Amino acid sequence: MYTIEQTKKYQAETVELLKTAGKKISAKELQHLKEVLRFHEHRYYILSDPLISDFEYDQLFKTLERTEAEHPDWITADSPTQRVAAGITTNFVTVEHLVPMLSLENSYNADDLLDWDRKARELSKLTEVEYCVEPKFDGASISLIYENDLFTRGATRGDGVHGELITTNLKQIRSIPLSAAFSRYGIQQIEIRGEVLINKDNFKKFNEKLAEQNLPPLANPRNAASGTLRIKDPKEVGKRNLEAFLYHVSDYSLISGKKADTALQSHAGCLQMLWDLGFRSPVKEKKVIKGIQGVIDYCIDYEAERDKLPYEIDGMVIKVNDINIQDRLGMTTHHPRWAIAYKFKARQATSILKNVEFQVGRTGSITPVAKIEPVPIGGVTVGSISLHNEDFIREKDIRIGDSVLVERAGDVIPYIVKSLPELRKNNVKPIVFPTNCPVCGDKLYKPEGEAVWRCPNMNCKAQVVERIIHFTSKDAMDIRGLGEANIRNFFELGWLTDVPSIYTLPYDQMAKLEGMGAKSVNNLKEAIEKSKSQPVHRLINALGIRYVGETTAKVLARTVTHLSDLRDYSIENLLQIEDVGAKVAESIYQFFHNPDNIKMIERLEALGLTLKRSGISEITGNLSNLTFLFTGTLTKLKRTAAEELVEKNGGKLLSGVSSKLNYLVVGDDAGSKLEKARKIPSINIIDEDAFIKMTGYGIL
Repeated sequence: MYTIEQTKKYQAETVELLKTAGKKISAKELQHLKEVLRFHEHRYYILSDPLISDFEYDQLFKTLERTEAEHPDWITADSPTQRVAAGITTNFVTVEHLVPMLSLENSYNADDLLDWDRKARELSKLTEVEYCVEPKFDGASISLIYENDLFTRGATRGDGVHGELITTNLKQIRSIPLSAAFSRYGIQQIEIRGEVLINKDNFKKFNEKLAEQNLPPLANPRNAASGTLRIKDPKEVGKRNLEAFLYHVSDYSLISGKKADTALQSHAGCLQMLWDLGFRSPVKEKKVIKGIQGVIDYCIDYEAERDKLPYEIDGMVIKVNDINIQDRLGMTTHHPRWAIAYKFKARQATSILKNVEFQVGRTGSITPVAKIEPVPIGGVTVGSISLHNEDFIREKDIRIGDSVLVERAGDVIPYIVKSLPELRKNNVKPIVFPTNCPVCGDKLYKPEGEAVWRCPNMNCKAQVVERIIHFTSKDAMDIRGLGEANIRNFFELGWLTDVPSIYTLPYDQMAKLEGMGAKSVNNLKEAIEKSKSQPVHRLINALGIRYVGETTAKVLARTVTHLSDLRDYSIENLLQIEDVGAKVAESIYQFFHNPDNIKMIERLEALGLTLKRSGISEITGNLSNLTFLFTGTLTKLKRTAAEELVEKNGGKLLSGVSSKLNYLVVGDDAGSKLEKARKIPSINIIDEDAFIKMTGYGIL
């Protein structure tokens, strides 16, 4: 889209604009600023090759926001600020596509492609056809309309004839330009088609967040993208980091007196036009090939590289490249004759649900786990799959004995997509969720507003073992040598009965166990003794209080001089602590008002563990009284080292974006925290280099 000369020009102008950031600008300068911002959005969202830091971009963006707030009449529909939507969509209106969005004919092997090519040659009366081959993106199909160079309408595929109007949501996707100079090609109105995706990394992060909330993960990126497009709050759509690939011109009308540009004469030409206008079209992924054998070879090679791609694809699409020949071939009522999909080998398989086991977690959560007939999917044999909770089982109507469709995309955990009731036999049985804990027998309860049943008995064997495993883990007390296998073994031997019993293990008896030599026992003893002097924030994290992770543990450790002080805190007091919300406050209060927990803490102190905060006097330094949060991947420092720098220099760490945050430090592949921070003017968004300079750390 941008030439080398234009790139140099915009870079030079960026430097000058950054010098004037925060100052008043004229209407002409504002228009120029918007052009520069659009250039940098293209570098970031289309080319994935930014030329300025997020902090510098934010300085320019804030200048634009402030100027438009002062001069509302200067706002244009294609301004970068107009992506941000206000309010909730109450419903989605149905609209008719200019041209029906037909399905594609599918092929699964070389013979299918050879037969399709034969028909294409016969109908076109050619001895050899030129094809354009591109990935078949596994996302949610969309249709966009631009009129007079402005994005005016976006819709879902729907039934192919009608789709739901989702223009506002699509504006949140930054790889969809709000304006594009189609008029350069003589076009007045155009309808283009594409696919909305969520890349593998963002999908994984999104599922991790769902898991933290005890919610079932989404089955695949396609579901994540499709579901996101229909979220009623556009701001939430913006947080999901969706991408859009545009790959087809379905209809256009010309400006009066203009002729169609030569780019519109071939499919490859249309892809190049879209790319040059700022769209993420598959120009890099596509290949123009004469003859079907080359097409077959390319499809096979691409499938072999499938897992290396940052996004999911489920096949390749082969299209006749010449648009005139496409018109000559025409279409059926179901699919065009000039295109076909070559489908890759399935990442799904069917199996039989043999049984369901119920596992108990360290906080008492009851998780149903499906035991299926082992089946190979995506190079891995799957035999156990989490069913998450009772609601998940009911919604999918899963029964023991059912045939089930299982999916595993990339490195995503296995997931039961659905049961297959049409294959259901008479011997199927409903899955009966237990009313009592499967380990200790106590009656289960379901907290209000949660989907998960829990065992209330903190002395339940299963919970005890899981709590010990968490207590000794790397991010907690970091007791090397006391791994899960040893913990379960020592528990069965009666040596481990609860967390404090870690510090009373019988080392003399342990040395007699097979595989436990004197050196191993001595190393374990030293690791356990060393853990007694771990700082109190690690102990707080190790206690496994619900919703309290590393960052909140550090906040609590800074708040009190002795861990037992938290017994005196009311919920109201806890809510006054920085970064502690209502759910977290309730959990902390309940933990420190449980007599069994207090006895455990007292025993740990008697056994020599550190319960007092070290360095009670406030640390002063370059970052005193400032709050920080990190997002993305740092390249010069490890995340833990960066967080230590904050604390050593008197700063504080927060676990989430809020008005209490002073600085968000942004690394590579930043997520939703960056989007949220951009909407809070008081937050300073800086890159890693700027953070290092603030600390005075000698790394640059």
